[in-house]
Amino acid sequence: MNRKGYLDGKIILVTGGTGTFGRAFVARILKNKKVVKVIVLSRDEFKQNEMSRDFQDKRLNFFLGDVRDLSRLERAFSGVDVVIHAAALKQVPATEYNPLEAVKTNINGTQNVVDAALNRGVDKVLFVSSDKAVEPINLYGATKLVAERLTVASNAYRGQGNTKLSVVRYGNVIGSRGSVIELVEKQRATGSVTLTDERMTRFWIHIQDVMEIVINILDCMEGGEIFIPKMKSLRVVDVLKTLAPECKLNVIGIRPGEKLHEKLLTKHESGRTRDLDTMFAILPEFVSWATKDSFRKKKPFPVESIYSSDSGDFLLPAKEVNKILKI
Repeated sequence: MNRKGYLDGKIILVTGGTGTFGRAFVARILKNKKVVKVIVLSRDEFKQNEMSRDFQDKRLNFFLGDVRDLSRLERAFSGVDVVIHAAALKQVPATEYNPLEAVKTNINGTQNVVDAALNRGVDKVLFVSSDKAVEPINLYGATKLVAERLTVASNAYRGQGNTKLSVVRYGNVIGSRGSVIELVEKQRATGSVTLTDERMTRFWIHIQDVMEIVINILDCMEGGEIFIPKMKSLRVVDVLKTLAPECKLNVIGIRPGEKLHEKLLTKHESGRTRDLDTMFAILPEFVSWATKDSFRKKKPFPVESIYSSDSGDFLLPAKEVNKILKI
């Protein structure tokens, strides 16, 4: 629950609000009857129409618009208290084939969100990132890395305004569109499922757990932090064997732009990372970028350590798959 009631009386806007994250977040905050208004800004009128039928809440409003359009964002952000920036081009093959389009949306679009929020005096902005932003090997990850840096650094030039801008970074969302679990469900009928490499590991988190973390972040963020939920990892082969035990595994080889293991936190970031019970917070390199400095007193993350999906500290055995996936 929203312990401190930060969202009470607030107007909240979600970019990319018709996606997996956006729909789940809107559903979560509409449960709070004290939220004044929720605005979804996205490009797809069909998805907006579907969403309006599904939710049927008078507090839910829709803006057609693109994060590439600064003037449209400035209009949409007028009177808004909180912006959750989840709009992005996310499919790795598509972004590799259309790199400039990914740059325009994921990088330029994020800068537009930052500028519009500062110009309109938005109270808090939370950018939704990905584990792909950590030591990226594909364009999608690289654009998310740049977007993280743009969001964090913007705290340095907010001037006399009080806008606070932070980042949330997490791994695979169980049940999201295009996820491994969705792919397995589609392939099961054929009697075989594909696996790129038997050594592959990934972090896993349920979308509802992400929502609670985001609510907590909005309560406590001071500006400039990168928040990372505490997550456990599993071998993808164990996930596939649990979800489709009757199926044959076809190992097809690792795909371009794909890692064997994912990281959520690097050695470079470990010295600035603090333990906040349910999540970690990477503090900004420049203390002045944060509005306050209260997190620095929290328990530090082990220096020179990494938060990697193949680490024995986080990797769980096959018998834990059902527990993590909650199936």
